[in-house]
This record gives sequence, C-alpha cells and structure tokens, in this order.
Amino acid sequence: MLSKKKENMLNWLVTLIVLVFALLVLLPIWWIFRSSLMSVGALNEYPPSFIPHEWLWANYSKALETFDYWLYFKNTFSIIIPAVTFGTVTAIFCGYAFARLRFRGKKLFFNICVSTILLPGMVTLIPLYVFWTKGLGLGDTYWPLILPFLTGGGFFNIFLIRQFLMTIPMEMDEAASIDGAGRMRILWTILVPSIKPAVVVVAMMLFIQIWNDLLQQIIYINSMDKFTFAIALTNFTGSFGTNWPVALAATFMTILPGIVIYILGQKSFVEGIVLTGMKN
Repeated sequence: MLSKKKENMLNWLVTLIVLVFALLVLLPIWWIFRSSLMSVGALNEYPPSFIPHEWLWANYSKALETFDYWLYFKNTFSIIIPAVTFGTVTAIFCGYAFARLRFRGKKLFFNICVSTILLPGMVTLIPLYVFWTKGLGLGDTYWPLILPFLTGGGFFNIFLIRQFLMTIPMEMDEAASIDGAGRMRILWTILVPSIKPAVVVVAMMLFIQIWNDLLQQIIYINSMDKFTFAIALTNFTGSFGTNWPVALAATFMTILPGIVIYILGQKSFVEGIVLTGMKN
C-alpha cells in the first residue's frame, strides 16, 4: 500500500504527464492560429516565434475575399448532415439485426461483412467511380458521397453497435414484448437510449471521416459552386507561390465547426470510446 504522500505525488505526476500530452495535441491548432496572424516575412523567420509580434487580423478578411466561407460551409454540411444521419440510423438497424434477430446464414453474413474491413478503399475506388458516374450518371453531384452511407458507413460502425447491443440482456426485449411493444418500439425507446455513447461515437466517426475525405470529394465534385471546405482549401496553393498566412487563416476557419461539434459531443464520445474496450 502506498502512503498518502506518495499517492498524491503519483497523482500529480500523472496529471502533469497528461497535461504535457494534451498541450502537444493542441500545439498544431495553436500553430495554425498563430501563423494565420503573421506576415509572410515573420512566418519565414528563424528561429520561429511562438507568439506573433504583430496580430494581423486582416489576414482573415483577405482570406474571405477569395474563400467563400458560407458557401463552402453549406456545401460541406449538405453532404455531412444526410450522410451522418443515414450512416448512423442504418448502422443501428444493421447492428440490431446481427445482435437480436435470428435468420438463416446470419453468422456467414456477419463474417463476410467483417472481412470487408480488411478491403483497402483504393481497390474499390475506380469501380465505384465508374458505377456512380457512367452507370447512374451522378457525376458532379453529392449523391455518390451520400448514398454509400445507407449501408451504415462501413461495417466497423455496425460492429460497434452490435457489440454494445450484445451486452444488453434479452430479458429487456422480452419484458417489453409482453407489454405489447413491437420491435421498432423496443429498439428506439429501450435499446438505443441504452447505447447512446456508441451511437455518438458512430456519428462523430462518420463526421470526421467525411470532413477529412478530400480524395472522394475531389473525384466526384468538379463545379466550383459545389466545392466543399476540403476542396476549396487546395485553391490557395499555386505555381506562383502561396500566401501561407492567408491560407492558414482559411484553414483555421474551417477547423472551428469541427471543434464546436466535438465539444458538444465529447462527453458521450469519450464515454463510448472507454466503454468500447470493456465490451465482450
């Protein structure tokens, strides 16, 4: 047994280590913000300064002259909102089917779906592009970026929901069924509230996946009035040089919505991640 003094010292040491790692995680965000408020000359000076000598807020107004923030915001969330909604809802349905329903070939289907996690995305990139653009004629639209999420947004999301549902006793379903509740009512009024952390984790992982998906967006979207944040930021680089402070100002503005959404859902997100490691 540790003495009270040693225990307090250990707690302070752990807190210090966690604080150091937290600062390291936040450092890139601060570096982007700090760089967005500097001149080109100050940004290139060595050694670099941790805090700007002069806070050039005008870089943000310059960025907005060529960076139509609200248009790109609308375009980005025109993909994210339906895709995250479809992906989360269908992941719940599929996870429920694998966790609660009995049907022929269930184990075989589950094993096949699990194996798709090992399939690299680049393998299906060209066939899917031909299917969406040549087969269905949906090129230069958002549909190829939304409709695939009608299948749960990837089997990992389905697997996560299924694992959480497996920890809920079947007796809860049976008791609700005796009281006259149907499967849909049992799912949405009893099971889903019980696995809220898992649902939040799935929704936020889908959000991050779509938010960072430059490759898919740049393949399917060609019109400038349909550009998302990810594509629009690439316009700041050119063969005649890049005004990095202005580009980083636009970058920091695109980071803010993600930070706000994470802050709003971080409690359930962290709880879901922690509980994931405890599920059998």
